This record gives sequence, structure tokens and C-alpha cells, in this order.
Amino acid sequence: MQKKERISSLQVIFMIMLFEIGSTPLFLIGGKVKQDSWLAMSIGAAAGFLLLLLLLWIQKRSSGQNLMNMLTAHFGRFSGSLLGGIYCLYFAYQSMRNVRDLGELTAMTLLPRTPISLTMLMFVLIALYAIWKGTEVIFRLPEILLPLVLFFYGVIVLLLGIMGAIDFGRLLPVFESSPGMLVQTALPDIVSFPFGQMIVFLMLWSLWDKPGVPYKQSLVAYALISLFLIFMNIVNMAVLGPTIAGISQLPLLKVVRTLSSLKFIERLDILVTIQLFIGLLIKMMLFFLCAVKGMSVLTGKREQWWVFPVGAVIYGTSFLERNYTEHIAIGLGPSLKIDPLFQVAVPLLLAFSILLRRTNKRPSPQKRT
Repeated sequence: MQKKERISSLQVIFMIMLFEIGSTPLFLIGGKVKQDSWLAMSIGAAAGFLLLLLLLWIQKRSSGQNLMNMLTAHFGRFSGSLLGGIYCLYFAYQSMRNVRDLGELTAMTLLPRTPISLTMLMFVLIALYAIWKGTEVIFRLPEILLPLVLFFYGVIVLLLGIMGAIDFGRLLPVFESSPGMLVQTALPDIVSFPFGQMIVFLMLWSLWDKPGVPYKQSLVAYALISLFLIFMNIVNMAVLGPTIAGISQLPLLKVVRTLSSLKFIERLDILVTIQLFIGLLIKMMLFFLCAVKGMSVLTGKREQWWVFPVGAVIYGTSFLERNYTEHIAIGLGPSLKIDPLFQVAVPLLLAFSILLRRTNKRPSPQKRT
């Protein structure tokens, strides 16, 4: 029998935080509303918090089960397995997007002459090896990497402040966009990326090494990282301004390059790139892991059976988009419109099924004789 894997409370907190960071600071989320982008992101984070409460409630009512078990239990063996298989493809697709991000980022910053196919293969092989070693190995990584990532983000913000590059006046006037526009920008796009991607933890919360559900750990981690992402959005806008930030392909790199006048530090953008590599790699690994776990549950085969096939699918499909422009256009366009089906619609159906079963199980009051 396969050994039961367990993850600690600290690992849950650190993994949620590093997973949510991912590549999010790289882009200007909510850029359509210009200097009010941080307000749109705040609305998205609040909506994502409500979604997280729903996911945690579902997990509590499905103690010891992961998403695949829940689907088959509530929708039947055939329909649930079919939907579970679609979820596995969805997780693999999200992992593929992160593989492509890693490859393109490497080509733009570190290794412009190295074929992108080679760099993406190396990242997939690293993830493949980690998943082969087991979930516990993957969840140990954020314990080392998250403090490092947050420290270097802190250094960058400190240097920007010392150089006087941060001008909060660029965030004025506040509420220039109407409340309706802010909500329209936040829902569903900002909820879908990055906050709604918490759906993956329905595959992982059941591995917690204590009885019950890690409510407190998940909510604290989500709240802290939401504040961090909103703050980084503010920094991007306060350094570049709404016009430049809106047209920049990678605003964070442009922000860091404003520090080029510091004579004692050169190529500080390499530091940012490494931080982004860490976030993207963890996010890619977790989606990859959930696809493998899902296929293992649905087929009854050990996870090692599916590591190489799923890895091959992820690597092969990473070449479908012809260039980085198309990759970003799809990722921040059609892809975000599909995400709510997996992140919101199906969890709501699960919650409805749970409530329906609870109602049917309640004994009817006996009539008095």
C-alpha cells in the first residue's frame, strides 16, 4: 500500500502564500482601471476570500476526501469520474501555462540564445523529479523559499523608497473609475487569476497532519498574501504611473530597471527574475501534482504511474501557442473566462449537493399520538 502523505500547518501556510505569489507581481492586474487597479484587486481579493470560505466548508463536509472523491461521491461514479478527468486536464493546462511563462521569462532575461524548448524541458524534469519523490518533498520547499522571496521583494521596495522612485501621487485621483467599472474589472478576471486558483487545495487539504480542516492556517495565509499582492500592485503603479504601467508587457521588470542608476548594483532585474522563477516553479509543480493525484484516484493506479504521461502532456502542449504575445493574450483573455466554471460553478454544485444530502438525512418529526 502507498504510504499516507502528511503536511504540517506551517507547510500549508507557506505553500498557499508562495502559490498565490506565483507570477502575479509580474503583471499589472486590473490595469484597465489604471491607478484604481489596486482597488479592483482588493475587490477581487475579497470575492476570492468568500470563495475560499466556500471551499473550506466543502472540505469540512467532505472530511478525508479530495476533489476527485467528492465528485464521484456526489455526481455518481461515471459522471463524477468524467468531471474529475476534465479537472485533471484543467490542472495540467494551468501547469502548462506556467511552464511556458518560465521558458519565455528565461529567454527574455537570462538565456536569450538558449532554445526555449530546452529550458522548458529542464523545468518539467525538475517538477517531475519532485513529484516522483512525493507531496511531502514539494511542501518542504516553501519553508526554505518563501522567506527568501519575501526578503528580496522587501529589499527591492526598500531600494525604490531610498531612491525616491515611489510616488504615491501617481495613484491619484482615487476612485476615478466608477464602482461598476471596478467590479466589472475584478469579476471574474481578478478572481480567476490568482485568487480562484485556490481550488487546487481541495486536492491537498485532506493531507493535513491534524484532524479536521486547516481553516485558520488557510485564511491567515490568504489574507497576508492578498495584502502583499495589493501592495505590490500599488508599488508598480506608484513607480511607473498608469500610462507606462498600462503599456508595459512586464511592469515589475521595468520597475526594477528604474534602479539602474545605483552604481553599486547592476542587473538587479536578474534578482526579480529568480524570484519569479521560484513562484512560477512552485505553482507549476502544484498544478502538475494535482493532475497526477487526480489521475491516480480516478484509475486506482499509484501516482508514479502518471508522473511521466502527465509531464509529457504538459511539455508537449506548452508549444501550442506560437509566441509570447499569443500566450499572454490567451492567458489573460479566453482562459480567464473558462476558469469560473472550474473555480466557482462546480464548487457551488458540490455545496448544493452537500446541503441537499444533509436535508434528506434529517429525520422527519414524529407525529404526536
